[in-house]
Amino acid sequence: MATALLPSRVVRIKRECTQQQPGTSKSETDRYDVVPRAGRRTCGRGLVLSLHAATGLVKGSIHQALSRARPRSHRACACSVCFAAKLRVTLRRVLCSGRISVNGCRCDCVAVCPGNHGSCRCLVASERQVCVMKLKYLRTLLSPQDGAAKVTCMAWSQNNAKFAVCTVDRVVLLYDEHGERRDKFSTKPIDMKYGRKSYIVKGMAFSPDSTKIAIGQTDNIIYVYKIGEDWGDKKVICNKFIQTSAVTCLQWPAEYIIVFGLAEGKGKLVNHPCPPYALAWATNSIVAAGCDRKIVAYGKEGHVLQTFDYSRDPQEHEFTTAVASPGGQSVVLGSYDRLRVFNWRPHRSIWEEAEPKEIANLYTITALAWKRDGSRLCVGTLCGGVELFDCYLRRIIYKNKFELTYVGPSQVIVKNLSSGTRVVLKSHYGYEVEEVKILGKERYLVAHTSDTLLLGDLNTNRLSEIAWQGSGGNEKYFFENENVCMIFNAGELTLVEYGNNDTLGSVRTEFMNPHLISVRINERCQRGTEDNKKLAYLIDFKTIAIVDLIGGYNIGTVSHESHVDWLELNETGHRLLFRDRKLRIFVLWAISYLTRVKDIPAQQKADHCIYMILKAALRLMILNFCSYVQWVPGSDVLVAQNRNSLCVWYNIEAPETVTMFTIRGDIIGLERGGGKTEVMVMEGVTTVAYTLDEGLIEFGTAIHDGNYIRATDFLETLEMTPETEAMWKTLSKLALEARQLHIAERCFCALGQVAKARFLHETNEIADRVSREYGGEGTDFYQVRARLAMLEKNYKLAEMIFLEQNAVEEAMGMYQELHRWEECIAVAEAKGHSALEKLRRSYYQWLMDTQQEERAGELQESQGDGLAAISLYLKAGLPAKAARLVLTREELLANTELVEDITAALIKGELYERAGDLFEKIHNPQKALECYRKGNAFMKAVELARLAFPVEVVKLEEAWGDHLVQQKQLDAAINHYIEARCSIKAIEAALGARQWKKAIYILDLQDRNTASKYYPLVAQHYASLQEYEIAEELYTKGDRTKDAIDMYTQAGRWEQAHKLAMKCMRPEDVSVLYITQAQEMEKQGKYREAERLYVTVEEPDLAIIMYKKHKLYDDVIRLVGKHHPDLLSDTHLHLGKELEAEGRLQEAEYHYLKTQEWKATVNMYRASGLWEEAYRVARTQGGANAQKHVAYLWAKSLGGEAAVRLLNKLGLLEAAVDHAADNRSFEFAFELSRLALKHKTPEVHLKYAMFLEDEGKFEEAEAEFIRAGKPKEAVLMFVHNQDWEAAQRVAEAHDPDSVAEVLVGQARGALEEKDFQKAEGLLLRAQRPGLALNYYKEAGLWSDALRICKDYVPSQLEALQEEYEREATKKGARGVEGLVEQAQHWEQAGEYSHAVDCYLKVRDSGNSGLAEKCWMKAAELSIKFLPPQRNMEVVLAVGPQLTGIGKHSAAAELYLNLDLVKEAIDAFIEGEEWNKAKRVAKELDPRYEDYVDQHYKEFLKNQGKVDSLVGVDVIAALDLYVEQGQWDKCIETATKQNYKILHKYVALYATHLIREGNSAQALVLYVQHGAPANPQNFNIYKRIFTDMVSSPGTNCAEAYHSWADLRDVLFNLCENLVKSSEANSPAHEEFKTMLLIAHYYATRSAAQSVKQLETVAARLSVSLLRHTQLLPVDKAFYEAGIAAKAVGWENMALIFLNRFLDLTDAIEEGTLDGLDHSDFQDTDIPFEVPLPAKQHVPEAEREEVRDWVLTVSMDQRLEQVLPRDERGAYEASLVAASTGIQALPCLITGIEAYSTPDPVTSHSPVCQDVLKFISQWCGGLPSTSFSFQ
Repeated sequence: MATALLPSRVVRIKRECTQQQPGTSKSETDRYDVVPRAGRRTCGRGLVLSLHAATGLVKGSIHQALSRARPRSHRACACSVCFAAKLRVTLRRVLCSGRISVNGCRCDCVAVCPGNHGSCRCLVASERQVCVMKLKYLRTLLSPQDGAAKVTCMAWSQNNAKFAVCTVDRVVLLYDEHGERRDKFSTKPIDMKYGRKSYIVKGMAFSPDSTKIAIGQTDNIIYVYKIGEDWGDKKVICNKFIQTSAVTCLQWPAEYIIVFGLAEGKGKLVNHPCPPYALAWATNSIVAAGCDRKIVAYGKEGHVLQTFDYSRDPQEHEFTTAVASPGGQSVVLGSYDRLRVFNWRPHRSIWEEAEPKEIANLYTITALAWKRDGSRLCVGTLCGGVELFDCYLRRIIYKNKFELTYVGPSQVIVKNLSSGTRVVLKSHYGYEVEEVKILGKERYLVAHTSDTLLLGDLNTNRLSEIAWQGSGGNEKYFFENENVCMIFNAGELTLVEYGNNDTLGSVRTEFMNPHLISVRINERCQRGTEDNKKLAYLIDFKTIAIVDLIGGYNIGTVSHESHVDWLELNETGHRLLFRDRKLRIFVLWAISYLTRVKDIPAQQKADHCIYMILKAALRLMILNFCSYVQWVPGSDVLVAQNRNSLCVWYNIEAPETVTMFTIRGDIIGLERGGGKTEVMVMEGVTTVAYTLDEGLIEFGTAIHDGNYIRATDFLETLEMTPETEAMWKTLSKLALEARQLHIAERCFCALGQVAKARFLHETNEIADRVSREYGGEGTDFYQVRARLAMLEKNYKLAEMIFLEQNAVEEAMGMYQELHRWEECIAVAEAKGHSALEKLRRSYYQWLMDTQQEERAGELQESQGDGLAAISLYLKAGLPAKAARLVLTREELLANTELVEDITAALIKGELYERAGDLFEKIHNPQKALECYRKGNAFMKAVELARLAFPVEVVKLEEAWGDHLVQQKQLDAAINHYIEARCSIKAIEAALGARQWKKAIYILDLQDRNTASKYYPLVAQHYASLQEYEIAEELYTKGDRTKDAIDMYTQAGRWEQAHKLAMKCMRPEDVSVLYITQAQEMEKQGKYREAERLYVTVEEPDLAIIMYKKHKLYDDVIRLVGKHHPDLLSDTHLHLGKELEAEGRLQEAEYHYLKTQEWKATVNMYRASGLWEEAYRVARTQGGANAQKHVAYLWAKSLGGEAAVRLLNKLGLLEAAVDHAADNRSFEFAFELSRLALKHKTPEVHLKYAMFLEDEGKFEEAEAEFIRAGKPKEAVLMFVHNQDWEAAQRVAEAHDPDSVAEVLVGQARGALEEKDFQKAEGLLLRAQRPGLALNYYKEAGLWSDALRICKDYVPSQLEALQEEYEREATKKGARGVEGLVEQAQHWEQAGEYSHAVDCYLKVRDSGNSGLAEKCWMKAAELSIKFLPPQRNMEVVLAVGPQLTGIGKHSAAAELYLNLDLVKEAIDAFIEGEEWNKAKRVAKELDPRYEDYVDQHYKEFLKNQGKVDSLVGVDVIAALDLYVEQGQWDKCIETATKQNYKILHKYVALYATHLIREGNSAQALVLYVQHGAPANPQNFNIYKRIFTDMVSSPGTNCAEAYHSWADLRDVLFNLCENLVKSSEANSPAHEEFKTMLLIAHYYATRSAAQSVKQLETVAARLSVSLLRHTQLLPVDKAFYEAGIAAKAVGWENMALIFLNRFLDLTDAIEEGTLDGLDHSDFQDTDIPFEVPLPAKQHVPEAEREEVRDWVLTVSMDQRLEQVLPRDERGAYEASLVAASTGIQALPCLITGIEAYSTPDPVTSHSPVCQDVLKFISQWCGGLPSTSFSFQ
């Protein structure tokens, strides 16, 4: 059996096989690859050329590079000359291509090659890069079993997110795209009676939407399982298809199509020699293989293309399965322990075999599945294992941000390394993708094939492929538009819409500026517009063309008189905005007019289209001097800037309506979001946001576009205001017009118009019902149309709609429902309805019922019943109608009673004129005249009086005039007064009616006394008409000369006024008059007139005072300059100060600058905080130095980033830092350098350090020198002050190179003191034996010199002896050059170890390049010539030095040479080269990926971006809060996390507080957040307890709350411990003891607050002695003794205090061994207690206790014995000495529970709190009568 041959364990080998395969030539197996990755890689048996070797070709000599890249086989050429000659040509391609193949070749150098074996080859780069499919093992998805457990089938989902495996157990396992198993379900047979093992699953396929799986089984059925979109969704069978025979395979290519094969099916394309178990459909052929171990590729017509015969290979087995890559360019076939990979070469039209994948102990491969995107291959085996392989042709890291994985010649996966998002770029035509670029702010893809161009948007995953013939790479791409890519090439603009595989359009233009091209692609849909794509561009400088991209025709052109420098269509493409070089903005309307002429036949479009559009278009200039213009996104609102004005057009249809704001800067952009739109303006160094009216923007745009749903959504977000209500009304009107009835209903609901809303709701129900029943638009139904007409009160239209449908009853019902009976009766009459009479009766009855007697009367009158009509009129209170009817009918006038009733009703209703007409009709003139008079019908009254009563005519005329005056008809009243001879009334009426000439005529006829008071009134009128001569005459007639003078004065006719005044007044009176008049003018605000009056009487000073009083300083300056020029400068200065005090700074500036006082102006602006103005004045008036000084002061006042921005803007940042440091403003200098000039920070630290050194603050200066990176300066400072200890400390910590100098300096001092031994020791410590040697030689101590030379410098011994013999001294020291020379000497001598040591001794002394070369040389020599262990030591020594000088990449390369992956990663991390570190970890040792990620997080933490880090890694953010000491924010953030995280940081905070000596605050922390039973917190609790019991001042009543907090925390801890795994542990018992102690302390403090309970407090102090193993023993005995003494227990007090004194002595001695425990025998007070580290009782109290004990002891009246009880034991002891029984302690006194003290009652709050705690602790509730006893 095959199963018996399987091993107990299956071994999987995850590396590539490098053996030569049968059937391949040497030229193929000896192929060498140059692989640009760190480390080395063997390809076949050929050359190993690493990145370092390739780099060596450039940096080092060619021979060194070749020596590092020697071929390993004797078959390859070892000739460096041959190799260099060929490789030099291809060096650039080697370093740049990333991977090229290098093949063997014959050359002329074979004859001279010293290593020639007949097969010498040199290396040349192949012209075409050959990429083969690579399979890289990733992981095992399903572990194999010990026996046969065949994987029957596998399938990947269409969306690449799910992978399904069917096992031999007929269970489907589901994995995610990362290979993690997420779900599973079991399949079922067609019928359970056959058993669960009656079938095999032969085929499996996912649905196109990846939510279903079809499974084909051999029991003649296909099941479709619904698996859902999310993991864990319930798996149900949603469909099944029963077949006639077994299913052999299936596919699911489309949504509703499942293709499957059956066992009975027949079909043949080719005749294969054996059953083709392995069958794959590739790009251009069918690949088949089977048990004959031959692989045959057939063409689509069935002919054989290629055959690969492995039948002679004994290692090969039958082929069992095959799969083609999604692109069809690669095929993988599986057999026993082997995967064979074949790649299609389109240039040669053949299949080429790649290196097979050998996997030992894999056994037979039964299933293969290739991921849809081509990146993964899954292999299922006979043993039930599933292995996952990574598939790629090549992989490139692009700009350290993207990973490009070529999974096929025509398919590339682009992965964003930061976000992890992936985009699959694929040529749909199968062309090979040659180059991929990521452009446009790293968002857009551009790739070329031989005949197409691929474009894509990485953010939206929209990809396009268009036909494109290469043009040598001269294309220019613009990505400013998110929907369209603009490509310029040879004067042609091509537009490609992302996601569309056709070119959107092409035009000829020479203008490649995106600001001169505008494309709009369906950016804002409008109602009635499905597709809208337009382009506007420049044909030449002055001509704009507009193109419809959908139809592909030119809409029109616009010619302009000036050069156009900017243009843009609005989002709908219906308006064009452009600007010319004169900064004028133009708007072009009616671009969309084309939609109205779409019906023009195609042949006429060319003739009529352009003409009609441009004729309809309107071009209008809307703004001049425009520096910024932009459409508001998502709307047709326009924003522009004109000088200092922000202009907003909310309705561009009305360009004359513009909203303007005054701004003080330049617009820099628009921001729209969050329900508001803001214009960002840069004003100085600050950015100010101006908010636009979002309602006008959003609502207006939605209405304009006909998008009423968007308008509704916007209005629903607003509160109801009058403006919002108006918008709802507008929307309701438009919605009704558009028949969007549901929106209209919503509008009326919002407006509170319930009736309309309900009516529309019913209408909508009708429309919806009709639409459901009959289809189509329900709004076209006649009832809906009629109801809409009714809603608009157009009842005639509704009637017409009803009658068109012959719905007479509905029309009549409508009118009846509206109580429009006349229209209803009219419809009935028109249609001859049978219910006509009934309707009339119903109408009359309804009128009567509703008390509409007037309408009823009219109805009766129309029917000829006059009496009934009159009766109804009178009943309705309408006697006038009754009178009208009577006057028209003679027969009714004869009815006297009827006429009297009517007249009485008329008089009662005050209708006197109508009553008079009726009386006159019945010949009663007296009553008629009275009625006319009462009704003010004077015309009828006068006519009647002239006939019947002539005497009354005059009275009636006067009364008529009075009535007209009351009615304000003064013109008509004049003549009636004249007729009545009432002259005064006639004059007043003429004046009131402004009939001035008539008034003068009447006045001239009157006497002087009567007319004098009316003349001035008429004169005022003529004065207002500026007819001053007539007015003067009238004033004179009315004796009002002064008024005439005032008239001339007010009119500015000073000459006429003065002339008139001089005629009738004295000069002094004239002056008084003018001054008085001027003062009146001043009160009226007529200052110019007042000035003229003052000047006229030669009083200009009064005018100056007037202007100053009213703060019209310009006029003051004008008058002073005119009348007192000598005082002008003083006046300017005085006014400047006054204006400054009033806050009118700009005016003050004007006056200051007029007097050249620019410093006062600057100080004024500084004092007011107006630094911009101060800087402006200093710049324009004070010169460069003043300008810089003001800028510095300005920045210092701002501080922070604002100061940096300001100084950057002014270009004075570095100067400001230097100025601040030079002026000792170090804080400001540090702030500026920290924010913007980090490279200046060391310089500031250095200056600060030098300042501190001058001040004598050496320790602070030391810290600053170190921060400045100048530790040597600190060393020199201490050396200068001969503080050798400090100098050595600094040197050792920060500048090890200076340690020797410090020691040497000390040695010099010792030498000066002739202490040669000390000097020698110091110099040897400094490793300067040569100096010691020289010093000894200089001192003539040759014996010591020879000793030193022999021990430390033996190489100089012989020379020194010669020198000694000659008695001559030589001096000299080796520097860096000496070391290098010595190293080179060792190297030439072959002493490589010594040479390496010399090179390593070279340090960076200002020449980092030399040091780097020496270190690299040392590493190179060690790698070449020294043992591996020594190699490691040298590299580990050189690597840190390279990183120290910033050569992190070089250090990493060295590490990688020795496979020191972690050290290489650390080097990259230190150099902040995160991508390289991640790449090395990923490719060489994935174990360190988490390590790199963790350091990356630490890097973010070090940057201080805590708030941002919270959203990424809350733990890291919390840790950073901890590092920064922001504990409150840390705890606040942790509170929002889970309980575990919170208490982690509570513990950290508590630890910090404890270290700071603030245990009380730590206790409060646990009171607030609880005490969890975490073992790691136990030490914190213990420390808080220890600090609390050790703290002084807690033995008092005031300490109760502190003890209560400690007690409550420990109680909470014990409660939590009971529920945890630590229950009943030693720690638990210890905390229970601490709880009891804290309770005793709290109870003692409570008792101390009540005088009666002092005995209880004393008992508690005594009880605490049994716990001195946890308490400070001296403090406990002291408190117990003092308490016992206070309550009179002197025996105990003496013993306790005596013990206390013994303890204090023991503390000072440091041991408790001398203590006498005899007094405490047979008690529960422990003997073995910890010795306190310090005294807990102050010295004064100790002395006081010592004196008292001595006094009592000398008295000998007290027996030093503890009191005992009936048990014979110490009364406070819980343990009986005789029986050993331990009693329970009382929770209040601490003594044994049965010892009851005297009862004492207390209702103190703290005592009650103690009782409450005891009740909570013990589980019982005290009775209501219980008190503290």
